[in-house]
Amino acid sequence: MSVLNWKLLEAAELNTDPFDYVHLTGVIQPAAVRELPGEFPDIRTSGSFSLRDAPPGPRLVELIDELESDRFRALMSRLFKVDLTGRSTVVTLRGAAARRDGSIHTDSKSKILSLLLYLNEDWTGGEGQLRLLRDPADLESAAVEISAAMGSLVVFRRCDHSWHGHTSYEGPRRVLQFNYVHSDRTALFSDLRHRASAFVKKRVSA
Repeated sequence: MSVLNWKLLEAAELNTDPFDYVHLTGVIQPAAVRELPGEFPDIRTSGSFSLRDAPPGPRLVELIDELESDRFRALMSRLFKVDLTGRSTVVTLRGAAARRDGSIHTDSKSKILSLLLYLNEDWTGGEGQLRLLRDPADLESAAVEISAAMGSLVVFRRCDHSWHGHTSYEGPRRVLQFNYVHSDRTALFSDLRHRASAFVKKRVSA
């Protein structure tokens, strides 16, 4: 059985304010919602971790495989009207946020599309919600606020005004980050960078 709710995904529509994005809630099938919390690696420090440094459980691997599938690639290509044929992907996991996280940024130019899938049980909202912004200097200029609750998904096109950030928050905040990138070299560099960061964090916390 699929982990993703494909019927919901394939009915998605593109939003264009403040930049191109798709936002959906409930994209994970109910059975997987019950299973995934125990599949997420125990990440207690902030930052992004490669799948080799934070190995996911088998059901979460199935979810990632569905995101990596030709079916999902074709869907994203159709929604964003972009040719993703042969484009590399980068997958990382975040398990916790620090107070310093969430500053306003656009994502690096190496990225074509950025996807965030939140995997938090019993998320009550409030602080730590992602905001898609109209103003690069104002976190209150949000066109939309994205819940970090289980099954909340946002995909956006990286551009020079794809400003986003979240309010200050410290604590568990689980998110799967998935990107289509411009080159294999970018994917390799990203993997090495996240692995090096994870190694340093393990040494510091030892």
